[in-house]
Amino acid sequence: MRKRFIAIAIGATLTAGFMAGCSNTESKAPNAMSVQVQNPLFQVSSLQYQAPDFSLIKNEHFTPALEQGMAEHYQEILAIANNPAAASFDNTIVAMEKSGALLSRASSVFYNLAGSNSNPELRKIQGEMAPKMAAHSDNINLNPALFARIEAIYNDRTNLGLTPEAVRLVEVYHQRFIMAGAKLTDEQKVKIRALNEEQSTLTNEFSQRLLRLTKEIAVIVESKNELAGLTDSDITSAANDAKAAGHDGKYLINITNTTRQPVLASLENRELRQRIWEASANRGLSGENETASLVSRLAQLRAERAALLGYENWASYRLAPQMAKTPEAVYSMFGSMVPAVVANTEKEAADIQAMIDKTGGEFELAPWDWEFYAEKVRQEKYALDGNSIRPYFEFNRVLEDGVFYTLKELYGVTLKPRPDLPVYHPDVKAYEMFDADGSSMAIFYADYFAREGKRGGAWMSSFVGQSFLEGTKPVVVNVMNIKKAPEGEPTFVSYDEVTTMFHEMGHGTHGMFSKVTYPSLAGTSVSRDFVEFPSTFEEDWAAHPKVLANYAKHYETGKPIPDELLQKLLKSGSFNQGFDTLEYMAAALVDMEWHSLSPDAPLQDVATFEANALKKHGLNISAVPPRYKSTYFAHAFPGGYSASYYAYMWSEILAADAFAYVQTQGGLNREIGMKYRKTIREVGNSIAPMEAYKNFRGQEPTTQGLLKRRGLDQTL
Repeated sequence: MRKRFIAIAIGATLTAGFMAGCSNTESKAPNAMSVQVQNPLFQVSSLQYQAPDFSLIKNEHFTPALEQGMAEHYQEILAIANNPAAASFDNTIVAMEKSGALLSRASSVFYNLAGSNSNPELRKIQGEMAPKMAAHSDNINLNPALFARIEAIYNDRTNLGLTPEAVRLVEVYHQRFIMAGAKLTDEQKVKIRALNEEQSTLTNEFSQRLLRLTKEIAVIVESKNELAGLTDSDITSAANDAKAAGHDGKYLINITNTTRQPVLASLENRELRQRIWEASANRGLSGENETASLVSRLAQLRAERAALLGYENWASYRLAPQMAKTPEAVYSMFGSMVPAVVANTEKEAADIQAMIDKTGGEFELAPWDWEFYAEKVRQEKYALDGNSIRPYFEFNRVLEDGVFYTLKELYGVTLKPRPDLPVYHPDVKAYEMFDADGSSMAIFYADYFAREGKRGGAWMSSFVGQSFLEGTKPVVVNVMNIKKAPEGEPTFVSYDEVTTMFHEMGHGTHGMFSKVTYPSLAGTSVSRDFVEFPSTFEEDWAAHPKVLANYAKHYETGKPIPDELLQKLLKSGSFNQGFDTLEYMAAALVDMEWHSLSPDAPLQDVATFEANALKKHGLNISAVPPRYKSTYFAHAFPGGYSASYYAYMWSEILAADAFAYVQTQGGLNREIGMKYRKTIREVGNSIAPMEAYKNFRGQEPTTQGLLKRRGLDQTL
């Protein structure tokens, strides 16, 4: 059962379970011969590394391919489960690794496009497939004969002469099946199927409503005068967006999927800032596309599922296989940092209030004021004008001379454009990755620009996973939501977007550097609180002086950013870290509190629950709301990060410690980069995460690197 099928086709489904009763996939399937001749998904792509041929794939191809894929996969699983021969590693575990080829191929394309290039037809298919995929998952995970074979191999794993990677695979399978309910009674399995079915429906509905909300809550501005503070390019984009939405002559401000909005740092009109912030923060609380009711029911469903599996709550269930192990460890980590973070944030708030007073504002700091006046404080404190930096961060130069340059310096790899490969949207570009010896490693798709039909945020995913067993090489995509400049103008990115580009390439290379045998252990198939380590580690190279000097060049003259301006930028790196850290911690702790509810807890009022959670942890600072409120918390509710949003900071401890260590080894150089690549990036989940970390670092991490990275060490 291929890991890429589990991760892509079911996604959050496997982390939450799904579907009730027997699925039609057990006995029915479309007539494969009647559709596969004209359906490109029924055959392995002839393109390099099986990259999807997007020039041939159409919406109508997905349903027959997915349904036939489930049917074929289920028959393969039944053959494994009912094999009369004694269970062995090859006839059970390896056989499962090789199963589900059609389903894996079709689902990887479908679910990637459903997230990055959606349309009403794809969303309809997604809704129809959610319970079917969930049923398929349950039919495998709850098959007693199949689990009996897995458990027999697991119990004898040290006596079978297996390689360490094979032993690791057996242990991963065994744990996965137990956590899916393999040891439940028949009666309990009926119950968990019912919970899973409802959960699959609700998570899909949450995603669909959130996508509709993004379009629904866009702010329409009547007059150009209201947009004072924005650049001419930004205003042109807002006018074009308004025209495309049927509001010719007006201006449209799109809302991103976080509470704070980037445009708030520039807009001078306080009333408009408030409108934008409220549109963001209040989304999903009411109306046709409200998500509040879904939040409270999903939290309740997950608690009930955890109880069936023998856990106190969903957080305890989710953290059992992670590095953190228990919710208490997460609460302890955050609790130890709260005093420093709050002290830093309160100092920042005082500085901002002083700036408001100094500039004639007769009002108390509100959330929609923070970014605007924080920028003024930044300019005063560091003599740093954001507009003076902007010309040095042109998108293509950041990508090629920043992100790609760092990969070559550290890991010896280069990326070359592949315009001959079909892409799924004109804004997507294809590249091929080559190693230092000239050998080809992977195909990489760059999908960086925002558009309608793309969900908010940034992520990495795979179309094809790496596996020596199957002889496949990675086909990976990075997705972001950068605002593209009007036609003919250069696209500039903020420094936050720069670091996100580096971050997502950290995920991308985690997938593309993979060198493991089994697909279930490849690339990013690691625990939630380890997977963000390689990506966060990559972020810090964006600020490395040598890297910055290579990409931070004026888009017209090509001259490097002046040293004085560069030093101001670097010194300002820890600015506003109290705010940044607190809004993240607030979201992470709200996530943990939702998923620490007991199964007998009643449905919660979302606003009241959030307020109480923030007060409980001493994070109830009105001017600094959580980065995500529950009603648009895509990570925690429809996504796979339920009770796991803490993982970003847990991983950041590893990343900061590793980056600090690398600087003691000469910093940006091939020798230390290759050591990191081989011990962390190439091994996937074939080695336990902490063991892999110690193989690189020589010891477990400390928190000092994290505190220094966030500029919080001096407050302790």
